[in-house]
Amino acid sequence: MSDKSNNQGRAFEYIFIHTLKFEVEKRRLVEIEGNSSLIAAERAWNSLDEKTQSNLKEGATAVCSTLFDVEPLLIEPNDEPLTLKIQPDDAGVAGDVRDVLASYKDRKWEIGFSLKHNHFAVKHSRLSKNLDFGKSWYGIECSDEYWKNIKPIFSSLEQFKNEQKEWKDIPDKAKKIYIPLLDEFAAELKRADENNDVDVPAKLVEYLLGKFDFYKIVSQDTDRNTKIQAYNLHGELNKKSSISSPALIVPVTELPTRIIHIGRIPDSDNTVELALDKGWHFTFRIHSASTKVETSLKFDIRIIGIPTAIVTIDCPWQCDAY
Repeated sequence: MSDKSNNQGRAFEYIFIHTLKFEVEKRRLVEIEGNSSLIAAERAWNSLDEKTQSNLKEGATAVCSTLFDVEPLLIEPNDEPLTLKIQPDDAGVAGDVRDVLASYKDRKWEIGFSLKHNHFAVKHSRLSKNLDFGKSWYGIECSDEYWKNIKPIFSSLEQFKNEQKEWKDIPDKAKKIYIPLLDEFAAELKRADENNDVDVPAKLVEYLLGKFDFYKIVSQDTDRNTKIQAYNLHGELNKKSSISSPALIVPVTELPTRIIHIGRIPDSDNTVELALDKGWHFTFRIHSASTKVETSLKFDIRIIGIPTAIVTIDCPWQCDAY
């Protein structure tokens, strides 16, 4: 992700949490927990021009009433403050993709929101000569065959890096680097699924989407619309409050149990697609994250097919274009 995109993402977290507080406190007590993540988000917000700030605020404002429809506990009238906080970045490393949390401290209730600005990317994981993606992603160490087959690929990258090469100067980089690495990645996923008792498809989806149920909120400037997607994989979302049930129902979504297909997309030299049962479908696009050659490569992982049980709600912006 570029510095600009990262900055706008942090700024969206800042205006979302303050907009949600503004709307909730019309109905009940609410507080924002101060921490370093909030300070960083405020700094990002203050660095933006007025037009970008206006778009982000519209994107945040558009979703609040719908969130109250699916999560009536957000506005349940009681004396305990609702606490809102921005999570630190390292929460994602630990398998929690939620950027903002809403909770009650004195009882076991918490929901989270993953915030995106103009993109639907799921993860930006890496491959390298030492990173054991199998162990990190689904709890099974990569095979000796995988390590043997990727060794010459990363040896070439090390040589190019030592020569201070730039990616544009590498001849046939797709044929020499991208394609063989993607093929080994796909083959290793197949081996893990076929040779182990671990439910690899389910563990993989939990890695990609996080260990906790959440709402993905995607603000789209061009469409002047904000989408809400409810990932209710463990039944933790959509609880009724003491006085009302949700106005909109969010079903529990089944995790996958088997790999239907994994392989490079036809005519693509940088993208693998993964089709799972239960309606799950992902793409893994590999790319360099810098101008100069590095000894690791980054995935841009996107979800392009979701189960029908995942509710997607459009929340059009109300104001005219800036």
